[in-house]
Amino acid sequence: MRPLIDGHLDLAWNAMGWNRDVTRELDDLNRSESGMDDHPARGRATTTLPEMRRGGVALCQATLLARAKPDSLWDRFAQGPPRANLDWCNREIAAAAALGQLAYYRELERRGLLRPIRTRAELDDHWSAWAADPSATPIGYILAMEGSDPIVAPDCAEEWWDLGLRSANLAHYGHSPYAAGTGAEGPVTPEGLRLLREFERLGMILDVTHLADEAFSQALDAFGGPVLASHNNCRALVPDQRQFSDGQIRRLIERDAVIGVALDAWMLHPGWVRHQTSREVVGLEALADHVDHVCQLAGGHRHVAIGSDLDGGFGSEQTPRGVDRISDLRKLDGMLAARGYTGAAIDAIFHGNWLRFFRERLPA
Repeated sequence: MRPLIDGHLDLAWNAMGWNRDVTRELDDLNRSESGMDDHPARGRATTTLPEMRRGGVALCQATLLARAKPDSLWDRFAQGPPRANLDWCNREIAAAAALGQLAYYRELERRGLLRPIRTRAELDDHWSAWAADPSATPIGYILAMEGSDPIVAPDCAEEWWDLGLRSANLAHYGHSPYAAGTGAEGPVTPEGLRLLREFERLGMILDVTHLADEAFSQALDAFGGPVLASHNNCRALVPDQRQFSDGQIRRLIERDAVIGVALDAWMLHPGWVRHQTSREVVGLEALADHVDHVCQLAGGHRHVAIGSDLDGGFGSEQTPRGVDRISDLRKLDGMLAARGYTGAAIDAIFHGNWLRFFRERLPA
């Protein structure tokens, strides 16, 4: 089985925000949510640690996700009113929520289920151990932050670095204290520019996912450090501000970034309406189309990988048909082979591109 690296999973938010035990077998977890009606994703989860292992997921970027939405930002928030399991009234509370999520990862480490990857040496050691005996090796994770709201001020970034944070983006949906994100318009804020300087000083990787167009351009101009896009698709195929234009993808290619393509169906089918459109209208081949598009722009397969986001606040009601669990990502192997991708190219997309990127960018 080809090992797989997933560029974006929200494991701790699922535990702390959805009260899900991600150590359970997936079917057991979904049975436990039978009868819950607070969200359409209840009983339709796709991702647990056993299911990741079944799918050969050797390593992922695992996030901390907590948004600060003070009164001044509520009327500009792109996705409706604040959500009880995600939005907090200030950065201090968001920081506390993120620290709680980090505590959950630490507990999974204690149980031997996860292994933190903070340095190149730890990455190489983990990859060798997984190759030798996957069944005896914990799943590796690189700590990431989706939206930097829990960083209370730019000069607090070093505290998070010392806690193991290695990758962060500036905004999620709407306006954050640091930049305009998905569904909003605007630049990186003055505080955001200061945070970018701190990121560059520390060696933090900037994730440009979710940035509004102006903020995306400004962030790349201002930041000279390593850049990735953990979970983003192509605007040429599905027109929406959430996706990258061809020009944005070319800028990332120039920076030697890797782009992880995402499995959220609204990012794969034009005109998708959440909680209305049937998943039957789009299949996994749509994800292969986005892989193809990035490869065509790059002239090769060096810059594309997988960032599934399969536990990102939706379930199988909002995944392509045939993708009911994260282990179904294996089906992409045959699809790419049928399109003429060589075994070496499929290896690169499944794990090699992320592996190379992090080997070159994590601290020694």
